Amino acid sequence: MEDILDVYEMPYDPRCPVLCMDEKPYQLLGETKEPLPMRPGDTQKTDSEYARKGTCSIFVFTEPLAGWRHVTARKQRQATDWAEEIRYLLDECYPGYEKVILVMDNLNIHAEASLYKRYKPEETRRLAKRLEIHHPPVHGRWLNIADYPDLELPYHRILVRHTRKSFYLNNQR
Repeated sequence: MEDILDVYEMPYDPRCPVLCMDEKPYQLLGETKEPLPMRPGDTQKTDSEYARKGTCSIFVFTEPLAGWRHVTARKQRQATDWAEEIRYLLDECYPGYEKVILVMDNLNIHAEASLYKRYKPEETRRLAKRLEIHHPPVHGRWLNIADYPDLELPYHRILVRHTRKSFYLNNQR
């Protein structure tokens, strides 16, 4: 936990962005009955019954201090999908940066090994050298800002300070 809090307390450096990434499964739903059209002064009426239309995986990248966010939906959740997202992030979104700090959950496909599954060793090494990865602790997923896209920065700074203080006080007993 301390590692993530230290990352979030770093001063903003436009040459070394701090990004947060989250990957979520998402269920695709469809209507079974056509919604009733809206009338002036009323809301649209929809039925609660739905048809399952499959699933997808949503990748969210955010740089909270710069106010930047990128979201992608993919048909599946595989190591190669994560690798392609990382390459897009480094080569298209942050092309001239020597290092990008990335906070993300410690899932099985969120690893350098996934890059090797998709790219040649030279390409994998080029990408991996530009990444500095930090994982929240097992029960500290709530520390990943990408899980809370509407979390305002001042509130997050207060959360970090409060968490540090609580952690310190709880360990003094």
